[in-house]
Amino acid sequence: MPRPQTRWIAETGGRRGPAYAARFRELAASGADLHGEARFLDGLLVDAGRTPARVLDAGTGTGRVAIELARRGHDVTGVDVDESMVVEARADGRQAGVDVRWVVGDLLDLADLAGGGFDLVAAPGNVLVYLADGTEPDVVMALAAALAPGGHLVVGFAADRHVDPDAYQGWCADAGLVEVARYASWSGDPWVAGGEFVVAVHRR
Repeated sequence: MPRPQTRWIAETGGRRGPAYAARFRELAASGADLHGEARFLDGLLVDAGRTPARVLDAGTGTGRVAIELARRGHDVTGVDVDESMVVEARADGRQAGVDVRWVVGDLLDLADLAGGGFDLVAAPGNVLVYLADGTEPDVVMALAAALAPGGHLVVGFAADRHVDPDAYQGWCADAGLVEVARYASWSGDPWVAGGEFVVAVHRR
């Protein structure tokens, strides 16, 4: 049976890479702060004593977070199902002068695409809500399996679109992960039940 198409590919056709890259380049040129997620993740690694770290950016998109983490000295792999996004990520990575391993592929295939032993697996770009319907628990299992012992999984997603935060917590528990914290933003604002956005931190 064919694998179900991700919501992202179904909605975009896998052709949005140039438009997304252009948008973020314009924001950067305007002086907008685009690195809140990377600061949060880097700070988590510093606090855990895992720096420089091996990092997997799951659903890397145009590579904004992966490139900034690499600029901060981490060994980063970026994986995305959308080749048009990865093409832009490679170009921006070269422009930034950083070395990131870019991979095109489905997150369900992480074991083959990226291996394991990562200190941090991050999915900051609302990745969870764009997975193929019904595959979310399996993807969480794959993300968890990519972690080294003691490593962290950090996922940010809109809590009012397809995925309930408590359901996500259950998938993480099934994957052998322990919840460390929930936040309402990448700035570390406290999570309040019923909030619109959640940043969930788990540890293997």
